[in-house]
Amino acid sequence: MEGFKHLIDSLTKPTILVTFTFIIFFFLFPPSDWFDKWHRRLRFNALWGKKALLIINVLLVAFFIFGLGDPDFRAIVLKPDNVPISGLIFLVFFFTWLSMNQAYKNDELVEAGKPVDEHYDAPNDKVLVWPDLVYVEFICLILFSAFMMVWSIGLAAPLEEPANPSESPNPSKAPWYFLGLQEMLVYFDPWMAGVVLPSLIIVGLMAIPYMDNNPEGSGYYSYKDRKLSIAMFMFGWLVLWVLLIVIGTFLRGPNWNFFGPFEYWDSHKLEALTNVNLSEFIYVKLFNTGLPGNILLREIWGLLIILGYFMILPPLLAKTWLKDMYLKMGVARYSVFIVLIITALTLPIKMYLRWMFNLKYIIAIPEYFFNF
Repeated sequence: MEGFKHLIDSLTKPTILVTFTFIIFFFLFPPSDWFDKWHRRLRFNALWGKKALLIINVLLVAFFIFGLGDPDFRAIVLKPDNVPISGLIFLVFFFTWLSMNQAYKNDELVEAGKPVDEHYDAPNDKVLVWPDLVYVEFICLILFSAFMMVWSIGLAAPLEEPANPSESPNPSKAPWYFLGLQEMLVYFDPWMAGVVLPSLIIVGLMAIPYMDNNPEGSGYYSYKDRKLSIAMFMFGWLVLWVLLIVIGTFLRGPNWNFFGPFEYWDSHKLEALTNVNLSEFIYVKLFNTGLPGNILLREIWGLLIILGYFMILPPLLAKTWLKDMYLKMGVARYSVFIVLIITALTLPIKMYLRWMFNLKYIIAIPEYFFNF
């Protein structure tokens, strides 16, 4: 069992965990017709069917029960602040499965020429607010109130002593709903991680219906007619938000270092890292010289990379890999779409650059508080 724990700790290292998450994500939600009908049926039966729900839930519950036997795992998972995040993992998986299961079923019904489950055209399907809706809501209110009362009695509220400026918590973590932002702050300047990226994520999610305006699949769950929308939403929600919350909750320990779920949170653990900027990589390590005094000359390499990324990559993709999407969307919608996508991709790109090369900033101009 100790060998299994060490294996899990190794697999949850950031580079392995995020890479594995990307592979699973693009298998679950491919944004285009990368798989034929046989592959779609295989993906439905293996991942979105009822047997898959039962098997994965059993595996998750078994993993948590097994982990509770380890004192380090138990200390993290049963911490009052972290208990809701454990429930979040199960709830996110269940409701994602529920929607995708319905979407695949509806696609099969449409292909067979049958009405989808969400179409209630018959008058007999209508119900009254009272007693049908209010009665159900009242029962839910009572049950949820009882659940919250039992929770509040059985799990102590994580109230701590008054703030002490001479003794800061280690690690000092934001509330769970801000842990994604706190994780972004590791890789980006505060203005980028706290303002630009969150705003673009929100704007991007709002813009999905305008970028993918296919009239088919309106009013019911459908994956076949909504591949792009589902892939974009799931990427922004699951990868760029939920995954960062899980990492910040369970894998970030003292001094904001990475720890495996079965690893002791040693406050004396120090990573021998020296994060350097791109200009230092080029001038100091590559050219073996000092940094130029001129800001433009010093950061010209980073500026060229960023300009090429945002100005050359979009038209290049429009002519090659995303040609069909460009012709379908048109210039305006494609421009908004590709800018939002490649901006969102800067987060995982920057994460990999930090983990693999200890790269701090591609453009570092602290004189004017501009770092990217």
